[in-house]
Amino acid sequence: MKRILVTGGAGFVGTNLIKRLLKENHEVISLDNYSTGYKANHQPGCEYIEGEINQIDFDKTFGKVDLIYHLAALARIQPSLTQPELFIKNNFMGTLSVLEYARKHNIQVIYSGSSSKHHGLYGSPYAWSKYGGEELCKLYSSVYNLNTTICRFYNVYGPHHLKTGEYATVIGIFEDQFTNNKPLTIVGTGEQKRDFTHINDIVDGLVRCIGHNFKAEIFELGRGNNFSINEIANLFGKSYPKINIPQRDGEYDSTLCSDPKAKEILDWSPKENLDNYIKKFIKK
Repeated sequence: MKRILVTGGAGFVGTNLIKRLLKENHEVISLDNYSTGYKANHQPGCEYIEGEINQIDFDKTFGKVDLIYHLAALARIQPSLTQPELFIKNNFMGTLSVLEYARKHNIQVIYSGSSSKHHGLYGSPYAWSKYGGEELCKLYSSVYNLNTTICRFYNVYGPHHLKTGEYATVIGIFEDQFTNNKPLTIVGTGEQKRDFTHINDIVDGLVRCIGHNFKAEIFELGRGNNFSINEIANLFGKSYPKINIPQRDGEYDSTLCSDPKAKEILDWSPKENLDNYIKKFIKK
């Protein structure tokens, strides 16, 4: 059993990760500022602390932990285009705060990166800030021999994902629109493709990193196939009403994970299929 700190523990990925860690009998503490996380996501057995990652005294608040999952970040490209300072302070400087705490106590850090790195670091403050966190992990591993791991996520979906607001993702948005009998809103032509990865597979990849002594090793956690947004919309019903809305700044044509390293080193293989997930959802 390990004493594990999860930053962003009340959010989408954090909540699902905490469920798994508790099931495996770890002692878990969450740090969240509840900007995109919710107290309704709290899991019995986890200690939840509200605070800002750039302001909290890690030593005083947490003492010594065995492992840190650093998931806390502002996500999504579009909001970062209008709030660059907020994203850089939260995502880049927040990671620096976590790594400094880890350096003092020689704590393993598993960092949630982003596949947006592959589509231009200077396309959005979000992409830059998340990759900047990766570079900090590399720095601290190189200079201080700190045990760090970087896991890049590809279009995650599943229980507890956001369905409304500017941080919601397409699967969550479609679910909300379908539930409320509203047309599905398709951005641009809908021919852009995404590699959608179920949260259970993401969590499995994260857990498989525990105990390894990595030095900023990078793992791409993606399903390995992609769907166009039009294909996804049609899974909710070919005759279900849909409307097209204008293309948004910062969007890219395609995401697709093709790196085999997670399989080779972690023996990780994603198992969940998006079409099965949507079929189950529409039958509820």
